[in-house]
Amino acid sequence: MDYQNIGFKAGLEIHQQLETHKLFCCCQSKITEDIDYSFERLLRPTQSELGDVDKAALTEAKKHRRFLYTASNNSTCLVEADEEPPHLPNSEAVDLVLTMGALLQAKIVDEIQFMRKIVIDGSNTSGFQRTALIAVNGILQNVHIQTIALEEDAARKLTEKGKLVNYGLDRLGIPLIEITTAADIKTPQQARDVAEQIGLLLRSTGKVKKGLGTIRQDLNVSVAGGARVEIKGVQSLSSITRVALNEALRQLGLIEISKILRQRVTPKDFNNKEHKNFTTVFKDCKSNIIRKQIEDNGCVKGIRLPGFNGLLKRPETRVGKELSIYAKLSTGIGGILHSDELPAYGVTDKEVTLIRTLLHLQENDAFVLAIGGESMVDSALDAVVERAVMFLDGGVPEEVRRSLPDDATEYMRPLPGSARMYPETDVPPLRISSDVIQKIMKHLPEHPSEKQKRFIKEYQLHDEQIKQLLESGYEHDFECLVKKFPLLKNTIIRTFLNTFPELEHEGTPIDNIDKKLLSLVFSALSKDQFAKEAVPLVLKYLIQHQNTSLDEAVTQCGLQIRGSDAIVQCIRTIVSDRKDFIKQRGKAESIGPLMGVVMKELRGKVDGKIISTILEQEIDKII
Repeated sequence: MDYQNIGFKAGLEIHQQLETHKLFCCCQSKITEDIDYSFERLLRPTQSELGDVDKAALTEAKKHRRFLYTASNNSTCLVEADEEPPHLPNSEAVDLVLTMGALLQAKIVDEIQFMRKIVIDGSNTSGFQRTALIAVNGILQNVHIQTIALEEDAARKLTEKGKLVNYGLDRLGIPLIEITTAADIKTPQQARDVAEQIGLLLRSTGKVKKGLGTIRQDLNVSVAGGARVEIKGVQSLSSITRVALNEALRQLGLIEISKILRQRVTPKDFNNKEHKNFTTVFKDCKSNIIRKQIEDNGCVKGIRLPGFNGLLKRPETRVGKELSIYAKLSTGIGGILHSDELPAYGVTDKEVTLIRTLLHLQENDAFVLAIGGESMVDSALDAVVERAVMFLDGGVPEEVRRSLPDDATEYMRPLPGSARMYPETDVPPLRISSDVIQKIMKHLPEHPSEKQKRFIKEYQLHDEQIKQLLESGYEHDFECLVKKFPLLKNTIIRTFLNTFPELEHEGTPIDNIDKKLLSLVFSALSKDQFAKEAVPLVLKYLIQHQNTSLDEAVTQCGLQIRGSDAIVQCIRTIVSDRKDFIKQRGKAESIGPLMGVVMKELRGKVDGKIISTILEQEIDKII
């Protein structure tokens, strides 16, 4: 795709949790499943300084949801519950954000003033998120860094049942750095590259959290003739390119649909919003979905969509799905049915024809059906028309969308405006003196590009290993452990680059593996208490049994060393039992299969090189 030709522009918002205690109290920044107390809240929108109310907050308020908060004393206090004023900002977190400002060549503000950003989706008990601008006008790879901010992370959504949403407060208040770029990014690949470079700089501080969910990437994408769309929660670097491409294609598709609609209809054609009742038409229909709703005293109503025939189910622009999501979020209805997907779901061609006749549809018109309680159905159909008109007027609405697992997106809420911000009165301003700036500049971390050169020279690692290590954020731990156990360098690098991802893939959490635990494991390995092949097994056992000693883990994993004589005897027995096989195959062809048999017996108990040497000696005796 020619991204210059379509006017592709993108900006990034990177949110990274910092490895410190919480921002406005001394609680540890720890995710836990423990629950010691709970409470419920209702939240409502408030006015800004100028008396305006944010439209995104108004949209949330219409959902009329209640919020259940569950929390643990291990990671929360009255500050998270909004029952105690915030304490002074975490100075370590402030210094870390100032450091990132310096690394990105940004201008540090003279005074830090925290603001309240209205958020009433339940993710903050107070109804707002505290955020502070720290630096502006930075630069990275010819992409301007607009702002660098420090804010508190939101609560974790645990469950949602009907109008009740359950949030966990353990994540609420964890310090979060937000880095926002200008819309200088010209291709999806450049977006990925810039996000990767920002991630490397963040991890170079050695003070950011690692693991799934600790860094979140949002994308702002537009094309010529489209509009700025903010896409929340892009989970990985590899997803950035695909999400950006898909959004560009979606906007191009909507622009094309808008052109077709303007040729077919005008805004006046949407003035007739009559809802036609089709309950009697579907009384004996074959659709289980519709019949069940009618049996539960529901109704079926439909509405005409002028000009939309053939436009609701295109490959890149599923407008019908957009209408359904919008109606669902606006009213709570389960979904809608539209004419471009019918006949289907038990609705017959005959019923479709009858509906078109009763709605007096022209050739280019489509229709939408909603099923459920009458008031909800009427509200849902009104929402469908409201959304449909947006596609006529310019094609691409400015909005916030959610990134989905397949790298597509779906509508979340309107794009928030300036009305959502107002000053925080409980946190005093913080002056940033020249002495503070000088101190930060003197202690800047090593730049990733310089670190890469040094690692090649000092540790003889190849480029791919260094790249993976820097991306993982474990380079600081790697250096400390290698300096302590230089002979175990290869095992240490393998642990970070292979063992950790494998454990995570298995569903084994690695958050509790710290430098102290690794030092204990590698110390035992250096004393030949077990073989290097057993490191993953030992780590996994220690994760799953956190109060277990290393000696007990070794015993429970069956890794006790039985002495050199016992090892030789074990291998000798295996070789002796397979004399005929060895004589028939010869040494070259038999050593591989026999190594597999021996390793099955001794894996993790003895170093593989020692096993290989003894095995060769015993095979030579047979030959």
